Amino acid sequence: MFFMIRWFLVMLILNASAKAQVTIVVSKAGNDQNDGSKDSPLATIEKAVEVALQKHNKSVTIEIGAGIYELSRTLEINSKNFKLQSLSIRGMERGKVILTGSKRIFPQWSAFKGRILKSRLTLNGFVPDQLFIDGKALPMARYPNYDASARNYNGTSADAISSDRIRRWTNPTRAYIHALHHGEWGDFHFQVKGKINDSSIQMIGGWQNNRPAPMHPKHRFVENIMEELDAPGEWFYDSTQQTLYLYPPANTNLKSARISVSRLTDLVHLKGSIEFPLKNIFFSNLVFTENNRSFMQTSEPLLRSDWTIYRGAAMLLEGTENIVVSNCLFTQIGGNGVFVSNYNKNISINNNHFFQLGASAILFVGSPDAVKSPAFRYEQYVPWEKMDFTPGPDSRDYPQYCFANGNLIHQTGRIEKQSAGVQISMASHITVANNSIYEVPRAGINIGDGCWGGHILEFNDVFNTVLETGDHGAFNSWGRDRFWRPERDIIDSIVKSRPGIEYLDVMDPIIIRNNRFQCDHGWDIDLDDGSSNYQIYNNVCLSGGIKLREGYHRTVTNNIIINNSFHPHVWLKKSDDVFAHNIITMAYSPIQINEWGTMVDSNFFLLADGLQKSRANGTDENSLTGDAFFVDPEKGNYTVQSNSPAHSIGFRSFVMRFGVTDPQLRKLAQTPRFNKLISKVGEQKSDKIEWLGGIFKNIETLGERSAAGLPNDHGALLIGVEDNSIVSSGGLQKGDVIISMGDQEVNSIGDLLKVYQGIKWMGQSDCRIVRNQKEMTLNLSFKKE
Repeated sequence: MFFMIRWFLVMLILNASAKAQVTIVVSKAGNDQNDGSKDSPLATIEKAVEVALQKHNKSVTIEIGAGIYELSRTLEINSKNFKLQSLSIRGMERGKVILTGSKRIFPQWSAFKGRILKSRLTLNGFVPDQLFIDGKALPMARYPNYDASARNYNGTSADAISSDRIRRWTNPTRAYIHALHHGEWGDFHFQVKGKINDSSIQMIGGWQNNRPAPMHPKHRFVENIMEELDAPGEWFYDSTQQTLYLYPPANTNLKSARISVSRLTDLVHLKGSIEFPLKNIFFSNLVFTENNRSFMQTSEPLLRSDWTIYRGAAMLLEGTENIVVSNCLFTQIGGNGVFVSNYNKNISINNNHFFQLGASAILFVGSPDAVKSPAFRYEQYVPWEKMDFTPGPDSRDYPQYCFANGNLIHQTGRIEKQSAGVQISMASHITVANNSIYEVPRAGINIGDGCWGGHILEFNDVFNTVLETGDHGAFNSWGRDRFWRPERDIIDSIVKSRPGIEYLDVMDPIIIRNNRFQCDHGWDIDLDDGSSNYQIYNNVCLSGGIKLREGYHRTVTNNIIINNSFHPHVWLKKSDDVFAHNIITMAYSPIQINEWGTMVDSNFFLLADGLQKSRANGTDENSLTGDAFFVDPEKGNYTVQSNSPAHSIGFRSFVMRFGVTDPQLRKLAQTPRFNKLISKVGEQKSDKIEWLGGIFKNIETLGERSAAGLPNDHGALLIGVEDNSIVSSGGLQKGDVIISMGDQEVNSIGDLLKVYQGIKWMGQSDCRIVRNQKEMTLNLSFKKE
């Protein structure tokens, strides 16, 4: 209800703007010497904004006709010269008004070497970071070459910066090195300053991750090196010779194509202050595209989370109130989409489409100066004698009462892997609702700290997450607040000495409800490192289950966990945690649990051995097991029927509606796949399952036992292998029988799925197999290399 009231107030302002007394028209056929009327339109958006600010003091609407509008500089509107009641900047046709940070070029191509072309290109002071042909970004000259099917960075190689490869490079100055974090906890980026000698280079960077580590030994690539220009679509710009080189993409007519190069990083800045906020500006029906990447500027640490950020984006809001961004498209963006930075209030980012972004789509991030007793690294903390024990923030310099509603977000983090569909840090009462978020390298939604709570996450559809990293979730949070230390016994002693210290930052509960989450490479919901004061209910978890690491006051009720379970890790004394009235599939997967919180009971297990094993922990005395009688699980309807025994443990059905609501975006949005329930696998003798690109079945006949050399009918038989699949790259072959994984037996395909679901967050496991009547062990990665 509170959400609806706030949204109603925003819409009143928006409707008032729609009835503006002044309309300024911009058209590709216009001229900036005109007056901006319908019959005498202006030519540029910059001029229209200038006219609005200088000549008017009431409500103004800038209407923009279809076309591509190149911004020569960042469009900035600030409160110092803003006297309007409201300003609306809108495209006349949705998706047809394009604001670009690039400049069109007209190369005069000549032959260079083989199929590579060259053209003199003088750019008057800027060096292009991206080259676009007909709106599509092309890869810089790189090694290894771009591979759309590769899991990490579209192609990586262990020898990307080997001595042998460096010897090939004449002058790699301005080249870039990109790599995953050694633990796959995000990424690092470096710029080459030059060669030290024939086989080594000097580079700067590596500040993009707040958990320092070496580069990943395998997942790395280099770009912007002339000698690596060897594949269709690659390009290189020699700034000293002012020459552009291009290996033309296949099936491209360079004579008719629109070719452009990026020249801006941020396209729009809206800036005010706490004392004089910029108010009542509305953007709609616009396309933002073709700007620079920002990975080398991603250096500001976000407290003790794993993140650093670049406090900029295609659209940056700072010191604003009542700003609406709706029905816009953000695509081919080099970094962040919309960044709501420091003080902002009642910001609404609604019904937009974000895809193909270099970093995150939407960020709500406050100022560290607003945090009492801040620390900025995982291992750092403010000493007890210097800590401020006053609850809450130190100022109002943070986003509050803002919305990200109804957005379609996918294919983000194309270059920056420590990114998210929606990121929240040092903010209060942020509502993230009705968004569809998928195909992201790390979390779909990330909360970086407990400051200052009050967030509501509801009706989101978040899936195909953690695709390029590890040890994370579709939803992820950290809670490394004032009270938190890495050592469990120290946290216990701190909270015992000062009860309530865990609430100093996360003052209001964070609510996660009525969402659908799916993560095949981690947890569906991952509350990590001290995340506290959460209420988690009415969520469907499709693959990775729910993990609660040490923290306080988490209540997890009435959730449905498909083909996985509950993962309690390293719980604290008197945590006050509750896990009750949930439907889950398998036995719990506890790690270092000595305390079981306030209540872990009255849950419903789809697998009988799951309940049996969980009761061995001393929990779930009143829990039950059986068939939950879902209405249509194979189509994702997990509503339980009226005769379901799950009602007996207090479970109540909830609405199965997730993701975007805008009709146009719903047509575009994908939905997750729905796997067969593990509890149903094996009910039919001919059951087969697909797992990591292989087709497996149970051992059913004496012939199958004899062919494999098995003493019994235990195991999961591989009967089909997809090319370039995970199982094939891991060394498995047709006819292999998996008999154990990790330290657990695999007696059937059902066991294979159960064991996998419990350990897949680890990213790999030893598998004991039988091949040609001999046992052997393979180490199988759960991710495609």
